[in-house]
Amino acid sequence: MTNIGSDTVLSAFILFCRIGACLMLMPGFSSPRVPVVVRLFLTVAITLVFVPLLGADVVKLIDKATPFRLLHIIVTESLIGGMIGFMGRIFFAALETLGSAIAQEIGLSNSLGAPVEDDSESLPTVATFLTLLATTLLFVTDLHWEILRGIIASYHALPIAGGFPTQFGMVQIANVLDTSFLLALRIASPFIVFSLIVNLGIGLANRLTPQIHVYFMATPIVVFAGLLLFYFTFRQLAEMFMAGFASWLMNG
Repeated sequence: MTNIGSDTVLSAFILFCRIGACLMLMPGFSSPRVPVVVRLFLTVAITLVFVPLLGADVVKLIDKATPFRLLHIIVTESLIGGMIGFMGRIFFAALETLGSAIAQEIGLSNSLGAPVEDDSESLPTVATFLTLLATTLLFVTDLHWEILRGIIASYHALPIAGGFPTQFGMVQIANVLDTSFLLALRIASPFIVFSLIVNLGIGLANRLTPQIHVYFMATPIVVFAGLLLFYFTFRQLAEMFMAGFASWLMNG
């Protein structure tokens, strides 16, 4: 009974390494707005749910494993989980970059708000709003269940005994970078066009009437027009981003 109990605990810990590392970086679950103790107990609870599903296979691997082999498995599982969580974090980093770009285009880059997913620096209010909206929609649309399904599927794509796939991981991260920032560019394209038109118009007006400070007079109008554009498009922005993130969760 003692050997069976110790094997079960060790298998649960090995599962915890991948799950904990993934949720430590995955948006929503890793938010600093959630207390660390709550995140820890949530990760432990999810791990205990996965033990009946995956624990038997893990016990077979660690039954006669040496201490060095166990250490290798623990490090490898932590790296795989961190890689999965980091790829999810890339999407929200692209969203924050998108929000900062939109704020710059409509003249609100100096209006700073409290960051939602990171405590390192303040972000423009537009970026904070978009990040908070996406984090809320992650749970409202039940995409957090897709994250858990993806973790289970990762044990079939990247088995515990297979080691850390360095080349495969780099390719996947590069693909996620390409997908997420192309998605962000598509979402921000209306504001880029808006900025080009507005700045071209202000530049021409300044050339025609150099004695008038056109830029300072036009700034309130630009901000109002930018906010109006954001008001009519932010729903589509959120839908496009969540559709792209959901596609990666289901197919990535």
